[in-house]
Amino acid sequence: MLLRRRDFSAALLGASAVSSPLLASAQGAAPVEGRNYQRMGQPLPTPPGKIEVIEFFWYGCPHCFVFDPTLEAWVKQLPADVSFRRLHVGFNAMVKLHQKLFFALEAMGVEAQVHAGIFNAFHVQRLNLTDEASITAMVTKLGVDPAKFKAAFNSFGVQTKAQAATKLSEDYRIDGVPTLAIGGRFTTSPSMAGAGVSGLTEESLGKNAIGVADYLLKLARTKA
Repeated sequence: MLLRRRDFSAALLGASAVSSPLLASAQGAAPVEGRNYQRMGQPLPTPPGKIEVIEFFWYGCPHCFVFDPTLEAWVKQLPADVSFRRLHVGFNAMVKLHQKLFFALEAMGVEAQVHAGIFNAFHVQRLNLTDEASITAMVTKLGVDPAKFKAAFNSFGVQTKAQAATKLSEDYRIDGVPTLAIGGRFTTSPSMAGAGVSGLTEESLGKNAIGVADYLLKLARTKA
């Protein structure tokens, strides 16, 4: 499933999930362009020497939370010619606050260590993380130095990275999360990857997305 930009207001009011149709592709069928994935009209630049995969996500997105374990397992097995990174979207003022949380932790070199804990704070503990004070208290409980975090959170470098991430999400025309961008040329998501058949769980839709991503990596290698 996909949390679309227009649904973020409802999610921020505390919805544990946003209603949207459960979609699943016919098993065994090749992914279909325009349905299971989108091709960029103009490829975007990517780092040389690797096929770059980007996950656009939001800490507060329930679908990102469900997708994360499947994605993590896949990332650990990616071949050497593939690089992976996450980018936190900034669709509105509140989400931009969480975007700064992500880039502050990344600047400190601790985001990977506390990533699961932050997702749990949002979706298991259901903490009200709506201002800098509550966010600082949360990361402090996860073992992050609060003084260093505050300095990073309010730094020019983090602001610059957040602005660049927002610009890249616009360039990729990201309208919902989680979404995977592959090789500067393709995008897919659990919702897109599962288009065609109803009734699968979110976990199954996430596995569909990984299958489509593998297919798109092959396309990227052949320059098709």
